[in-house]
Amino acid sequence: MLASIATVAFEGVEARRVAVEVQLVGNEGPTIFSIVGLPDKAVAESRERVRGAFAGIGLALPAKRIIANLAPADLPKEGSHFDLPIALALLAALGVIQPDALQGWAALGELGLDGRIQPVGGTLPAAVAASAMGLGLICPEANGPEAAWAGDVSILAPRSLIGLINHFKGTTILRAPEPGPVRSGTTVPDLREVKGQESAKRALEVAAAGGHNLLFVGPPGSGKSMMAQRLPGLLPPLTPTELLETSMVWSVAGLIERGALTRDRPFRSPHHSASMAALTGGGLRAKPGEASLAHNGVLFLDELPEYSAQALDSLRAPLETGEIVVARANAHVRYPARFQLVAAMNPCRCGVGGPGKGACGKAPRCQRDYQNRISGPMFDRIDLTVETPPVTAADMALPGPAEGTAEVAARVAVARAMQEDRVREAGLDPAQALNARASGEVLERFATPDEAGRALLMRAGEAGGLTARGWTRTLRLARTIADLEGATGVLRRHIAEALIYRRTTVGAQGDFERQAGGVRGGPAALPAW
Repeated sequence: MLASIATVAFEGVEARRVAVEVQLVGNEGPTIFSIVGLPDKAVAESRERVRGAFAGIGLALPAKRIIANLAPADLPKEGSHFDLPIALALLAALGVIQPDALQGWAALGELGLDGRIQPVGGTLPAAVAASAMGLGLICPEANGPEAAWAGDVSILAPRSLIGLINHFKGTTILRAPEPGPVRSGTTVPDLREVKGQESAKRALEVAAAGGHNLLFVGPPGSGKSMMAQRLPGLLPPLTPTELLETSMVWSVAGLIERGALTRDRPFRSPHHSASMAALTGGGLRAKPGEASLAHNGVLFLDELPEYSAQALDSLRAPLETGEIVVARANAHVRYPARFQLVAAMNPCRCGVGGPGKGACGKAPRCQRDYQNRISGPMFDRIDLTVETPPVTAADMALPGPAEGTAEVAARVAVARAMQEDRVREAGLDPAQALNARASGEVLERFATPDEAGRALLMRAGEAGGLTARGWTRTLRLARTIADLEGATGVLRRHIAEALIYRRTTVGAQGDFERQAGGVRGGPAALPAW
C-alpha cells in the first residue's frame, strides 16, 4: 500500500515542496522502519517519534518493512517538522484514514510521544508556499494563528494526532484558526532623557531619516548605547510588505509566539562574543543570524572593535546587497538582511583616549591600534561617525531637552515621505526610495549637488578622504540632510555637513570642521556657506 502527502523543506526563508511517500513492503516479519531521501539526524529520528506517537494513541506499527521516501532525494531535509507528514502518510497506508483524504493538503509538525503535535518554526512561509501550490496546510495548533496570516489558504491546526484522525473520519470538525494579533507601539525610551550630546542627537535624526549606518565614538558613560536604544522610536512602523518579509524570517527562526506579529521595526543587539555564524546565519542546521533577524530594522553592535574581525567583515557584503548567502557543501542558503547598522565604540582600549582630563597616556598609539581592529572597508560602509564627548556635571544639571522622540520622529516621517513621493512620482524603482539605498538614476536625478557643493566634494575627494563608495554615500547623506531641511536641491551646506560625518579614521572629524570652517551640531550651528 502506498500513500503520500506534501510537505516543505526550507532553503533560507523559501519553502520548497517535498513529497512524503510511505509504502508497506513484505509479509509478516519484524518491523523495519526506514526513512530515505537525504534526511538529517532530526529527520532520521522521526521514525522513533512516530513509533512513540502511534503507541500513545493506541496504534502499533505493522510487522512489515515501512519505507518513507522524501522526494526529491537530492534536496537536503532538515528539522523535526517531517514527523507529522510521515505519520499521516503511514496512517493512510494502514487504512486508518482514507488515502484520498490527504489530497490537497501539505503538512508539517513535530510529534510528541503521547501523540500531541508540537509547534515548529517556518509555519508562515510553509503556509505561503502551500497557498502558491494550491494546497491547504495542516500544522500544530500553536502555529495555527501564524499560518492564518498567509491569507487565502485552508488551515487545519489540530492539537493531537487523534484529533486529526477524528477530523478526517468526520466524528469531529476542526475549525480554521484566526490570524494572531498585530502588536505595535512597544514602549521605547524617550530621547528627551538624553542630556547634552546635541551633535550626536542630530546624527541620530539624520540616520533615522535616511536609513544610514551610524557609529558613535566616545568614552564609557557618554550615552552611546543610550542613544542607539532610542533609534527604534524615531523609525516609522513596518509597511505591510515589510511586515510579511520580516515575519517570514522570524517564523523560520521559530520566534513568532501564538501567531502574534509586530509592526515595530526589529532591534537586535548581539553580544560582542557572537560568532560569524551567529551574526550571518548558518551552523549545523542553517538558521537566520542576527543580521537577518534585523531585516527592515536595526542591528546594534556595541563595543564594535571587540567583535572578531571575521565576524565584522562577514557583514560587509550584506551592508551592500541586503542579503546573506550561506555557502554549504550541498546547498547555498539565502537570507534577507537589509538592516540599518548602528555601532558604538570607545576611542581606545582603556576607554578614555583623546586629549583632556583623564586622557590615555598611550595616545595616539593606543587609539590607532584599537581602531585598526576594524577594517578600512568596514569603516567605509559607515555613513555617519560622530564623537560623543563625556557628559559633564553642567550637562546633567540642565533641565530636560525641549524635544523628545515624538518631535524628532515627526520630522523623520516627513523626510521619509518626501523620499517615497519623489521616487514614486518619477516612476523609478520604489526599492530605492530610502536615501541610503539610492543609486544609479535615482542618485543622479535627486542628489546631484549645486556647483559650490560639487566643488567642495571634489576638494574632499582630491584630498584622499573619499573612496568611490564614500563619494556615493556622501551624496546619499547630503540628500537626507536636505530632506530634513525641506530643500528640493542639494546645496553646499548639505555637502559640508555630510562630509563632517564621513571620515575613515576616528578623530578626523574636528580636522575637517576646522578646514571647512564649520562646527558640529547640524544646520543651526553651521555658518552660511
